[in-house]
Amino acid sequence: MTYFLELLIQGISLGAVYALIALGFVIIFKATEVINFAHGSLLLLGGYVVASTHEQLGFGVALLLGLAASALGAVIIERFLISPLRGRDHNSLAILTIGVDVIILTEITRRIGPRVLGTGDPWGNSLVTVGSFTIPQARLAAIVVGGLVISVFFLAFKYSSWGIAMRAAAEDGETAALMGIKLGRVTLVAWLVAGLLAALAAVFLVAYPTPGLTNVTGLTALVAFPAAILGGLDSTAGALVGGIAVGVSATLALGYDSALSPFLGSGFGSIMPFVLMIAVLLWRPSGLFGTREATRV
Repeated sequence: MTYFLELLIQGISLGAVYALIALGFVIIFKATEVINFAHGSLLLLGGYVVASTHEQLGFGVALLLGLAASALGAVIIERFLISPLRGRDHNSLAILTIGVDVIILTEITRRIGPRVLGTGDPWGNSLVTVGSFTIPQARLAAIVVGGLVISVFFLAFKYSSWGIAMRAAAEDGETAALMGIKLGRVTLVAWLVAGLLAALAAVFLVAYPTPGLTNVTGLTALVAFPAAILGGLDSTAGALVGGIAVGVSATLALGYDSALSPFLGSGFGSIMPFVLMIAVLLWRPSGLFGTREATRV
């Protein structure tokens, strides 16, 4: 039972990080109806800036620089690539973000090389003992910080002028524009927020017990992508639920790998997020909280 609780807490902490990444996918999709496949490269960019500057500047300043770098990268993509092509086919724009992702990932992975970089986070490899089980302090920090950030995001999304404008634009962009909502500004802020969430997620993603930032860290966004899909690409609440579901299921599958391997093979946990996504989509194609499209036949 103790081992199960340890895995459960670790899964929830990992799910909180996945939820931050999934939220980035969701808010960009809600604002533009474009799937941003460059999200992984923005995550790696933010993490790399933190890892390469924390020794000289300290973790706090390095984190701010990482957040700024990822947000700036997202804004550049939106202003110079997505915005000029607004109104074009959404699939074409999604393919465009794949090209951007390849370019950014190639450059950063070249700079990282075979190294494993630390971010200098204040939690280090400290452990916290709660009752009869022990968990890394970084995991608890991920739950607390992730929970706070997600709560602030939901409050802003519901009550701020940007959140109201974004919900209106997502509901009916043409009507929102006629009512005076500046769609370009809504889209720009959505990309900026997604960049900030990606950089913050990167810090917790590479914290202990993970060895550190590597040239494949950006691919983790592909694991968080099923969280956005199974929750519903147009649902912010779905991103949270999907992130927790993916994090817990993957952690439990990896933790009980030896028991599952005779039936499912070794390493089943690594594909668990995609198995869960397929299972949900077979039952509900729009995701758990996604909006169903009504079609007249």
